[in-house]
Amino acid sequence: MLDNVCKPAVYESLYNKHAKDLRNYLYYKFGNLESAEDIVQESFIKLWQKCADVVLEKAKSFLFTVATNMFLNEKNHEKVVLRYQQIPQNDTNVETPEFVMLEKEYMDKLQTTLSDLPDGQREVFLLNRIEKKTYKEIADLLGLSVKAIEKRMHLALKYIREKIGNI
Repeated sequence: MLDNVCKPAVYESLYNKHAKDLRNYLYYKFGNLESAEDIVQESFIKLWQKCADVVLEKAKSFLFTVATNMFLNEKNHEKVVLRYQQIPQNDTNVETPEFVMLEKEYMDKLQTTLSDLPDGQREVFLLNRIEKKTYKEIADLLGLSVKAIEKRMHLALKYIREKIGNI
Protein backbone atom coordinates (compact mmCIF):
# COMPACT_ATOMS: atom_id res chain seq x y z
CA MET A 1 0.00 0.00 0.00
CA LEU A 2 3.04 2.31 0.07
CA ASP A 3 2.77 2.90 -3.67
CA ASN A 4 -0.92 3.80 -3.87
CA VAL A 5 -1.82 5.68 -7.08
CA CYS A 6 -4.20 7.89 -5.07
CA LYS A 7 -1.32 9.44 -3.15
CA PRO A 8 -0.49 12.83 -4.67
CA ALA A 9 3.26 12.18 -4.69
CA VAL A 10 2.85 8.84 -6.50
CA TYR A 11 0.35 10.34 -8.95
CA GLU A 12 2.67 13.25 -9.68
CA SER A 13 5.61 10.91 -10.28
CA LEU A 14 3.44 8.91 -12.72
CA TYR A 15 2.58 12.12 -14.53
CA ASN A 16 6.20 13.23 -14.72
CA LYS A 17 7.31 9.79 -15.90
CA HIS A 18 4.62 9.02 -18.51
CA ALA A 19 3.00 12.25 -19.72
CA LYS A 20 5.66 13.08 -22.31
CA ASP A 21 5.78 9.53 -23.71
CA LEU A 22 2.00 9.37 -23.88
CA ARG A 23 1.81 12.76 -25.60
CA ASN A 24 4.42 11.72 -28.19
CA TYR A 25 2.63 8.41 -28.79
CA LEU A 26 -0.65 10.23 -29.43
CA TYR A 27 1.02 12.93 -31.49
CA TYR A 28 2.43 10.30 -33.85
CA LYS A 29 -1.04 8.76 -34.17
CA PHE A 30 -3.01 12.03 -34.34
CA GLY A 31 -0.63 14.32 -36.10
CA ASN A 32 -2.10 17.08 -33.96
CA LEU A 33 -0.18 18.18 -30.90
CA GLU A 34 -3.10 20.01 -29.27
CA SER A 35 -5.39 16.99 -29.50
CA ALA A 36 -2.65 14.75 -28.17
CA GLU A 37 -2.09 17.04 -25.17
CA ASP A 38 -5.83 17.22 -24.51
CA ILE A 39 -6.13 13.44 -24.50
CA VAL A 40 -3.12 13.12 -22.18
CA GLN A 41 -4.81 15.46 -19.72
CA GLU A 42 -8.10 13.57 -19.97
CA SER A 43 -6.28 10.26 -19.47
CA PHE A 44 -4.64 11.46 -16.29
CA ILE A 45 -7.98 12.80 -15.05
CA LYS A 46 -9.48 9.33 -15.59
CA LEU A 47 -6.52 7.80 -13.75
CA TRP A 48 -7.16 10.10 -10.81
CA GLN A 49 -10.87 9.26 -10.83
CA LYS A 50 -10.11 5.52 -10.88
CA CYS A 51 -6.94 5.66 -8.75
CA ALA A 52 -8.35 3.31 -6.09
CA ASP A 53 -8.95 0.63 -8.74
CA VAL A 54 -5.63 0.94 -10.59
CA VAL A 55 -2.56 -0.92 -9.34
CA LEU A 56 0.66 1.08 -9.63
CA GLU A 57 2.27 -1.54 -11.87
CA LYS A 58 -0.69 -1.28 -14.28
CA ALA A 59 -0.92 2.54 -14.28
CA LYS A 60 1.08 3.00 -17.48
CA SER A 61 -0.99 0.38 -19.27
CA PHE A 62 -4.17 2.01 -17.97
CA LEU A 63 -3.08 5.44 -19.24
CA PHE A 64 -2.14 4.19 -22.70
CA THR A 65 -5.34 2.14 -23.00
CA VAL A 66 -7.54 5.06 -21.96
CA ALA A 67 -5.68 7.42 -24.29
CA THR A 68 -5.95 5.00 -27.21
CA ASN A 69 -9.67 4.57 -26.62
CA MET A 70 -10.18 8.34 -26.47
CA PHE A 71 -8.18 8.69 -29.68
CA LEU A 72 -10.31 6.06 -31.41
CA ASN A 73 -13.53 7.68 -30.15
CA GLU A 74 -12.38 11.03 -31.49
CA LYS A 75 -11.53 9.52 -34.88
CA ASN A 76 -14.91 7.77 -35.04
CA HIS A 77 -16.63 11.05 -34.23
CA GLU A 78 -14.70 12.80 -36.99
CA LYS A 79 -15.84 10.10 -39.43
CA VAL A 80 -19.47 10.59 -38.42
CA VAL A 81 -19.15 14.35 -38.86
CA LEU A 82 -17.50 13.89 -42.24
CA ARG A 83 -20.21 11.45 -43.36
CA TYR A 84 -22.91 13.90 -42.28
CA GLN A 85 -21.24 16.75 -44.15
CA GLN A 86 -21.22 14.67 -47.33
CA ILE A 87 -24.99 14.18 -47.24
CA PRO A 88 -26.48 16.71 -49.64
CA GLN A 89 -28.47 19.28 -47.71
CA ASN A 90 -31.69 20.48 -49.26
CA ASP A 91 -31.73 24.20 -48.59
CA THR A 92 -34.26 25.04 -51.24
CA ASN A 93 -37.63 26.32 -50.15
CA VAL A 94 -40.38 24.40 -51.96
CA GLU A 95 -43.17 26.64 -50.68
CA THR A 96 -44.40 29.41 -52.88
CA PRO A 97 -43.93 32.98 -51.69
CA GLU A 98 -47.70 33.24 -51.36
CA PHE A 99 -47.76 30.23 -49.01
CA VAL A 100 -44.91 31.67 -46.91
CA MET A 101 -46.76 34.99 -46.63
CA LEU A 102 -50.04 33.28 -45.65
CA GLU A 103 -48.23 31.17 -43.08
CA LYS A 104 -46.63 34.27 -41.54
CA GLU A 105 -49.97 36.07 -41.44
CA TYR A 106 -51.59 33.03 -39.81
CA MET A 107 -48.84 32.77 -37.18
CA ASP A 108 -49.18 36.49 -36.40
CA LYS A 109 -52.94 36.11 -36.09
CA LEU A 110 -52.52 33.05 -33.86
CA GLN A 111 -50.05 34.84 -31.58
CA THR A 112 -52.37 37.83 -31.27
CA THR A 113 -55.35 35.59 -30.55
CA LEU A 114 -53.44 33.62 -27.91
CA SER A 115 -52.31 36.80 -26.21
CA ASP A 116 -55.94 38.03 -26.15
CA LEU A 117 -57.16 34.88 -24.35
CA PRO A 118 -57.91 35.27 -20.63
CA ASP A 119 -54.99 34.09 -18.48
CA GLY A 120 -56.63 30.86 -17.26
CA GLN A 121 -57.71 29.79 -20.73
CA ARG A 122 -54.33 30.64 -22.30
CA GLU A 123 -52.51 28.73 -19.58
CA VAL A 124 -54.65 25.61 -20.03
CA PHE A 125 -54.46 25.80 -23.83
CA LEU A 126 -50.66 26.11 -23.88
CA LEU A 127 -50.14 23.43 -21.25
CA ASN A 128 -52.31 21.01 -23.23
CA ARG A 129 -51.35 21.81 -26.81
CA ILE A 130 -47.71 22.86 -26.43
CA GLU A 131 -46.51 21.03 -23.30
CA LYS A 132 -48.67 17.96 -24.17
CA LYS A 133 -50.02 17.67 -20.62
CA THR A 134 -53.27 15.83 -19.97
CA TYR A 135 -56.27 17.53 -18.39
CA LYS A 136 -55.60 15.56 -15.20
CA GLU A 137 -51.97 16.75 -15.06
CA ILE A 138 -53.05 20.34 -15.66
CA ALA A 139 -55.74 20.07 -12.98
CA ASP A 140 -53.19 18.77 -10.47
CA LEU A 141 -50.71 21.48 -11.47
CA LEU A 142 -53.21 24.32 -11.13
CA GLY A 143 -55.14 22.90 -8.20
CA LEU A 144 -58.42 22.80 -10.12
CA SER A 145 -60.87 20.07 -11.07
CA VAL A 146 -60.68 18.30 -14.40
CA LYS A 147 -64.12 19.73 -15.25
CA ALA A 148 -62.78 23.27 -14.74
CA ILE A 149 -59.87 22.51 -17.06
CA GLU A 150 -62.24 21.08 -19.68
CA LYS A 151 -64.39 24.20 -19.46
CA ARG A 152 -61.39 26.52 -19.85
CA MET A 153 -60.13 24.51 -22.82
CA HIS A 154 -63.57 24.56 -24.45
CA LEU A 155 -63.81 28.33 -24.07
CA ALA A 156 -60.26 28.82 -25.36
CA LEU A 157 -60.90 26.70 -28.45
CA LYS A 158 -64.22 28.42 -29.08
CA TYR A 159 -62.55 31.85 -28.87
CA ILE A 160 -59.69 30.80 -31.17
CA ARG A 161 -62.12 29.41 -33.76
CA GLU A 162 -64.10 32.66 -33.68
CA LYS A 163 -61.01 34.81 -34.21
CA ILE A 164 -59.04 32.65 -36.64
CA GLY A 165 -61.59 30.35 -38.16
CA ASN A 166 -61.74 26.59 -38.24
CA ILE A 167 -58.47 26.00 -40.12
